[in-house]
Amino acid sequence: MSRKKALFLIGSPNQTTQMHQIAQLLDDEFDPYFSQLYYDGWQRPFYKFLLWTGGLDKTIVTGKIKDKADKYLAEHGLKNDFEARVFHNQYDLVVCCSDVIVPWPLIRRTKTVFVQEGMTDPLNVWARLVKRFTRYPILAIGTALNGMNNCCDIYCVASEGYAKHFERVGVDRGKLVVTGIPNFDNIEQVRQNDFPHRGYVLVATSDLRETFTPENRPKFIRECARIANGRPLAFKLHPNEELPRAVDEIKEHAPPGTLIFTDGNTDHMIANCVELITQYSTVVYVGLALGKPVHSYFDVDDLRRKLPWQNGGTSARRIAAICRGFSRFEGSGPAFLRQHDAEAFAATAPAAASPVAG
Repeated sequence: MSRKKALFLIGSPNQTTQMHQIAQLLDDEFDPYFSQLYYDGWQRPFYKFLLWTGGLDKTIVTGKIKDKADKYLAEHGLKNDFEARVFHNQYDLVVCCSDVIVPWPLIRRTKTVFVQEGMTDPLNVWARLVKRFTRYPILAIGTALNGMNNCCDIYCVASEGYAKHFERVGVDRGKLVVTGIPNFDNIEQVRQNDFPHRGYVLVATSDLRETFTPENRPKFIRECARIANGRPLAFKLHPNEELPRAVDEIKEHAPPGTLIFTDGNTDHMIANCVELITQYSTVVYVGLALGKPVHSYFDVDDLRRKLPWQNGGTSARRIAAICRGFSRFEGSGPAFLRQHDAEAFAATAPAAASPVAG
C-alpha cells in the first residue's frame, strides 16, 4: 500500500521548526513535503499583485525570511514542494501554520490541521476594519486575523486562553483543541545554556516599522534605558528589521556599553536576564514562564491567561497524534474532536522527536 503524503506549510524559522518536529513524528506513515505559505485559486491574482507591488516584501512569504526557510529545508534534506507545483502530489493531509494565507483549492479537498505558531498580533483598529469590511485577512499585515478564515478542519492552539481568542476572531469552537505548541511548551529547559552574559535587562524588539506599524524607536530606546535604571542593557533585534538602522539608533540613544545582538538564541538570552522588555513578541512568554519581570505592549495579565501550556515538550507528539487519527477518520474535524481526546492520542503516539534546532 502506498504511503500517505502530507504537505506542511512553513514560514518563519519558528513556524518551520515546529512543522519539522511534527513531520518527524509522522514519517512512519506519511511522506512529508514542505512549502512556504502561498495563495492559490481565486485569491492568487490578488496575492501576485501584492508581491509585484512590494506589499509583502517585509512579510514571511518572500525575501530573507523565505530564504531562511528554504535554506533550512535544504540543510535538513526535506522535500521543498513550493506551492505544491514541484512534485505534483495528491495530498492526504495539509498542516498549516497560518490560515491568513492558504491555498484554497488544496485545503478544500484535503484534510487540514492548523498549528498555532505563537503570539498573534493585536486586534488593532486596522485589523478590526479589515475583518469587518473585507474577505482578505492578509490586509492586516501580520497574524492579528489568524483564524478569521475558519478554513481548517482542526485548530491546535497553545492554551485555553488562546482557544477563547481564536473563537472571538472567527474559528468555530468545535474545531479548537488545546495541545500546546512546539518550541513554547518546555521553556524551563532553556535555563541550561552557554550564553556568556548574565545580569542584564534584555530588550527584544519587534519589526513594527517593517510591517507598516508606526513606531518612535528613539523614544522606546530611552524608555528601556529608564527601566534599566543603570543596570546593564542588551538589545536582541528582530531578524526582519532593517538592522543597520536599528543598530545606529541604539548606539545613538542607549547608554554607552549597551550590548546589541542581531542573531543568537533569544531564549537563552532571556533565561540569563534579570528583566525582559518586549513590544509585540512571542518571546514574552519565555520570560513569563521563567518568572522574569516583563514589559510588553500587550496587557501582561492577558498574556498570563494565554501563556502556552507547559507540558514538558509533548505538544508535537499531541499534534502528530491528532494528525494521524484525523487522517484515518471519516467525518469532520469537530466530529473527530468530539469522539476522541488529545490526551489519549498522545499516550499512544510514537515517542517525541528530538528538539529541532532553530
